[in-house]
Amino acid sequence: MFYIYCPYCEEHREEEEFHVVGQAHIDRPLDPDSLSDAEWAKYLYMRKNTRGLYQEQWLHAIGCRKFFNMTRDTVTYEIKETYKVGEQPTVV
Repeated sequence: MFYIYCPYCEEHREEEEFHVVGQAHIDRPLDPDSLSDAEWAKYLYMRKNTRGLYQEQWLHAIGCRKFFNMTRDTVTYEIKETYKVGEQPTVV
């Protein structure tokens, strides 16, 4: 089980309180109506699936209910850092 640090609550909590949302730092298209179906599908579904360090977005569902980002190693499952949405990772 993970103990995840919520950067908003400033506490470590059990993994069951959180939900992973997906890859972090995805730029939303400025004009979605102008995208072709292929471009829209790429935005919605095509994500990196890297081995090693990966930035994910999480939701503290049974806590503050805020979204935050996490840098995690996908090989060892070690959590390197958590940080607020809008901030950049320090571990790359």
